[in-house]
Amino acid sequence: MARGSQRQNSPRRRNRDRHGRGLRGPLYPATLPAARSRAERFDALVIEALEPIEARWRTELTQLDVAVDDVPDVQVEGEDGVVEDGNVPLARLLPPGSDNRARIVLYRRPLEARAKDGADLSDLVHDVLVEQVANYLGLDPDVVDEG
Repeated sequence: MARGSQRQNSPRRRNRDRHGRGLRGPLYPATLPAARSRAERFDALVIEALEPIEARWRTELTQLDVAVDDVPDVQVEGEDGVVEDGNVPLARLLPPGSDNRARIVLYRRPLEARAKDGADLSDLVHDVLVEQVANYLGLDPDVVDEG
């Protein structure tokens, strides 16, 4: 009997892993913090760092968005509002346009690469956010970080 004819007559098996042990489930339940991806944990760090700044400067920041991107786009020479470490941008302040609001973009991968551990990353994200908000408001970073 030919191979193709045998497959057509027998009931079709569901795709399983190649060792036949069944599909794997999640390693951690979704309710545990360990189940979150690196990007989700970074987003939570940004929100945590932004909360005290936003609480103090809420009225001044109503026309500002904060976003996270994995890596920076191709850099254009002479851009303003860029926080760099060497030649790698860590964040960028995009001025408001005719159809959009001002935006601070934090770059996750360069920030993570410069941090030694979670606490260092949290401090770095906070410092970069303070500097970008100060740049947006036209204030000294020490004034934005008070309180």
